[in-house]
Amino acid sequence: MLKQRIITAIVLLAILLPALFYPSAVPFAVVMLVAIGVAAWEWGKLNGFGERMSIFFGVETVALCGLSWWLGLLARPMPLLWIIASAAWVLGGAFLLRGAVPGWPKIPRGLRLVGGLLALWVAWLAAVQARAGGINFLLSILALVWTADVCAYFAGRAFGLRFTRSKLAPSISPGKSWEGVWGGMAGVVVLGIVWSWADASLQATVASLYSRLAL
Repeated sequence: MLKQRIITAIVLLAILLPALFYPSAVPFAVVMLVAIGVAAWEWGKLNGFGERMSIFFGVETVALCGLSWWLGLLARPMPLLWIIASAAWVLGGAFLLRGAVPGWPKIPRGLRLVGGLLALWVAWLAAVQARAGGINFLLSILALVWTADVCAYFAGRAFGLRFTRSKLAPSISPGKSWEGVWGGMAGVVVLGIVWSWADASLQATVASLYSRLAL
């Protein structure tokens, strides 16, 4: 499991980092477009659709992102969209967690498909707009996700169920523990402190996520 994670991370970083640090944001937008297309195809498969329908869904999602690019949405500030998307993510996540795995089939498949399309479209817009806002800003967000995942994984393996008796979400992911959550949170706090210090010491021209939150 760990070996597979490391190999996957190395391959993805070899593709992502050159596109991320390229002077223009176009290569990164294209790489993310491909990733979103693959994610859409997988979302179709996970929701019980056949190969053709899943491929069509992937193409449809890529087309929506491409249309947004052509219409110039990447260069437009869209605070209302981000507010709505954030609220939908929090409320929708709470609703899905409440229903857990048994509640998932009760949601119409078409609604799941549309929800996935909108989530992937917004994710692509957010990633590309963040890259346009500065590499330091986007990289600090990506590092937050990576750090939380890595620290939660190792904390869960080392301390899982040593301090608590109940698992995090046994009906969704039986292997997850509260110790993993605390480990991920601790890793992110340390990352934020170190990154903010580096921003101040190096006088970064583009503020990271942590420096912006500290203001």
